[in-house]
Amino acid sequence: MIKASPAIIVLEDGRSFRGTAFGSEGEAFGEMVFNTSMTGYQEILTDPSYTGQIICMTYPLIGNYGVNESDVESHRPWAQGFVVKEASRIASNWRSTETLQDYLSRNSIVGIEGIDTRALVRHIRDKGAMRAVISTTDLDHTSLLEKVRSSPDMKGRELATEVTAEASFEYPTATNARYHIVAYDFGVKTNSLREFAKFGCRVTVVPAGATAEEVIALEPDGIFLSNGPGDPASMTAVIEEIRKLAASQKPIFGICLGHQLIGQAFGGRTFKMKFGHRGGNQPIKNLATGKVEITSHNHGFAVDPDSLPADVEVTHINLNDNTVAGLRHKNLPVFSVQYHPESAPGPHDSEYLFEQFVRMMKNK
Repeated sequence: MIKASPAIIVLEDGRSFRGTAFGSEGEAFGEMVFNTSMTGYQEILTDPSYTGQIICMTYPLIGNYGVNESDVESHRPWAQGFVVKEASRIASNWRSTETLQDYLSRNSIVGIEGIDTRALVRHIRDKGAMRAVISTTDLDHTSLLEKVRSSPDMKGRELATEVTAEASFEYPTATNARYHIVAYDFGVKTNSLREFAKFGCRVTVVPAGATAEEVIALEPDGIFLSNGPGDPASMTAVIEEIRKLAASQKPIFGICLGHQLIGQAFGGRTFKMKFGHRGGNQPIKNLATGKVEITSHNHGFAVDPDSLPADVEVTHINLNDNTVAGLRHKNLPVFSVQYHPESAPGPHDSEYLFEQFVRMMKNK
């Protein structure tokens, strides 16, 4: 039997956890966050919104159904590191093409297992998300703590330009597409594009730095502002372009980071949450219908409702903490949600939002 190599997590407040290495060897720095999903680890790892973060999964056994080429949300994993209680060495699923261990190793993602993930999550829940390192090489607590405290903080970081497409491209759709959507790639998930295609839309994906003039020149029926990583308040140039696009009267739909940027564009403020929402089981109340949706989330920032102008209304709230989960402009065809209706991974309660956007384009 091969003896497992030791590994260690050190948090910026000095708390540490020792376990064993899996995945790639080395050091990984990032903001330590946790995700409460029971499945969907491959979609989570490949979500660009996790750039700059180390993910701790709360479900105790991860990796039992392996990895395949179909369930990815982008072309590679973006998480800085991965933390689990137990990593399954057996991949028991007919769709699996490799184990999670091999997948992490092949993509140079440092992982650690065998720690008390409950204790880690309780600590983050009480103290807040914070900078951390996973190391399989340097195991000295004092040395790693010094490195962690000199690593970048998530607040104020602009990360969308690190994950966005280098150039515009067309997402493959049916030739009889009814509507043309221009999608800003701030870290867009593939399943959002699949959803638009399913509703008969042709999608042109543009980089995060595309100007309003360039987007309007593409003659879209609607504009989509995607999810993505980093602090929305740092994206001042993008926020200005969104203001111009809103003035054009084109229908606009934002998800997650896109939602936060819409809030900023109309004069609102965003703030960093204590530990954020990440998982597939968050209850959201639709204030218009009174219905409750169980939804997928991945965000560490939120819109301050008290900062919003009178012509922007809150449409959805998170029932766990009453944070803003949806917005709508009263006079312009603009709406957004903080959560992930593309549900990858997660429930499908919110798929109606894509249909709502299609209806908005139809009525323009």
